[in-house]
Amino acid sequence: MTIPSIRHAADLIRAGRLVAFPTETVYGLGANALDPAAVERIFEAKGRPKTSPLIVHVASIGMARDLASEWPELAEKLAAAFWPGPLTLVVRKRACIPPIVTGGLDTVGLRMPAHPLAIELLREAGLPIAAPSANRFTELSPVTAEHVRASLGDRVDLILDGGACSVGIESTVLSVVDNVPVLLRPGIVSASDIEALVGTVQRAGEPHGGPHPSPGQHVRHYRPRKPLYLVDAGAPLPRGQGAYLWRSKPRPATIGIQMPVTAVEFAARLYGTLHELDHRDVDWIAVERPPDDAAWEAVSDRLRRAASTA
Repeated sequence: MTIPSIRHAADLIRAGRLVAFPTETVYGLGANALDPAAVERIFEAKGRPKTSPLIVHVASIGMARDLASEWPELAEKLAAAFWPGPLTLVVRKRACIPPIVTGGLDTVGLRMPAHPLAIELLREAGLPIAAPSANRFTELSPVTAEHVRASLGDRVDLILDGGACSVGIESTVLSVVDNVPVLLRPGIVSASDIEALVGTVQRAGEPHGGPHPSPGQHVRHYRPRKPLYLVDAGAPLPRGQGAYLWRSKPRPATIGIQMPVTAVEFAARLYGTLHELDHRDVDWIAVERPPDDAAWEAVSDRLRRAASTA
């Protein structure tokens, strides 16, 4: 990506327009986080409900501190350990963050992404960028620029193409409000990783009405257009032509795809594989249910919300 392209993207952000850009997790649909009208365009482009807050991306820990009315010791310790990277920290916000960004809550999720293009864009723009995944609401998150084009088309003013995302699923979201760690959304930075640094992490339940404390908490989310089924190894597959994603044992299916046996590698391939299968001549996609252990928590969460049946 050339410097003029980054400058053009930064100019668009400052002008209140929408720019899709790569992060290490998924592509984000970005707007000036301090401009309510610009943020409104994100919700319109995605068809996203206002009860689902947006993550605000920052270029440094210092920028994050400037957006927080309280920056707990826990936030400083976690940011030093995991930023830049796929961990979002939820803290109490300053008034400069408009209510539309946070669903009217007094907290905001902040993240410093690890992708060099994202950091260049943030530094060139000189302001925080609110950015959910660059796709229609509840649909499969994009991990390439082409996925963004296919989902949003001309609803975005510019797409920065930074190649395929390396992590492949959305960030871990951790609340550190009142210096208490609460896991709101699992991700590749696991609860175990966090606990090794700060001690016991609490778990949030599913939200019931009103604004959600974190994105990614809707019951149905991350969905390909083809019906997706989670199946136990050896359980019957749906009838008709389908694709089966397996780790331990292949099964008779129109398309069989062997997936990685580690959670990190599985996550990195998951969305790209599902996007590909959405364009293949199959009636359904079945995925072998992941192991029931901590390493697979984030993958299991995404598949459970994507599945037509649990």
